[in-house]
Amino acid sequence: MKNCFYLLTLCFCVFSQAQTSRAYSNEFLNIGVDAAALGRSNAVVASSDNVNSVYWNPAGLMRMKEQEVSLMHSSYFANIAQYNYAAFAMPIDDLSAFGFSVIRFSVDDILNTTQLIDDQGNINYDRISTFSTADWAFTFSYARESKLDGLSYGANAKVIRRVIGEFATSWGFGFDIGLQFKRGDWEIGVMARDITTTYNTWTINEEKFAEISGAVENQNQELPETTEITLPKLQLGLARTFTFHYDHQLIAEANLNMRFIQTNDIISSSTISASPSLGLEYAYTNLVFVRGGVGNFQNIQQLDGRDSTTFQPNIGVGFKYKGIAVDYALTDIGDSSAALYSNVFSIHIDLSVFNR
Repeated sequence: MKNCFYLLTLCFCVFSQAQTSRAYSNEFLNIGVDAAALGRSNAVVASSDNVNSVYWNPAGLMRMKEQEVSLMHSSYFANIAQYNYAAFAMPIDDLSAFGFSVIRFSVDDILNTTQLIDDQGNINYDRISTFSTADWAFTFSYARESKLDGLSYGANAKVIRRVIGEFATSWGFGFDIGLQFKRGDWEIGVMARDITTTYNTWTINEEKFAEISGAVENQNQELPETTEITLPKLQLGLARTFTFHYDHQLIAEANLNMRFIQTNDIISSSTISASPSLGLEYAYTNLVFVRGGVGNFQNIQQLDGRDSTTFQPNIGVGFKYKGIAVDYALTDIGDSSAALYSNVFSIHIDLSVFNR
């Protein structure tokens, strides 16, 4: 009978210990956007300079010249999960810029087996239904040029909406701030996410919860807590651009991604954890791009008790013509030995191309 109610864990595990700060919360916002950036293992905090800066570092919006849009689609876990992203950004004047983005991560057609067994103990497959889960994030970005030459700054205001079928829904709010400094071929970036901590407040369908609260003895009898807190994260980036014979350009960037809690990151303590990421982008005449990167270094304990280090390698290619860029990335979403690769496609358009 316990197997018939496995959905109980899926729907309500997100609420357990909800009022305590979590190492992993709103994780769909940490996947990344834009195939060009994903192909570089997300090492773009310092060099991001287009509409996708609404996600990577809002300060980068100040390097745009025209209105831009970006679209991305990818699938994860053998097409079980769908991940979509859209963004728009534009300069306001010479000293400021604005952007907006929306992210949706969803899993559809999940089997609801909570009513599989009737009151008489009989199994009735007609009682199985389906539902969907969806995580939404709406981001509003503003960037401004500082009085110091080469320094820009920006901020994001985030609204988060999460839905688990008819079982539960939540709203969340948070803020990010970012800085970029460019001097010659060198660039420095700082991105602080969830700076005030991000709060998600859940509303649980008590009627649905009552139907399954007694399904497994001594489990889930009490209504879960309804506040989820996401701790701040800090990203530091250093990039340099190398130009060879005018037509050949190489951008190299190193990022350090930090959380203020102990995790499995390769650098970890009781107060802070960090994992580096390295990315490269080669461009020929700003027309053809080849990218590669490695990141997400984790310390993992194997079943036999041995410790090992895993990492996430990514590669990508891109093509740009008259302000329209099409990019592709092949990303490994976890242990490099697991072969859980996903194909990511995105398009980035400079809208001024339609005015020419």
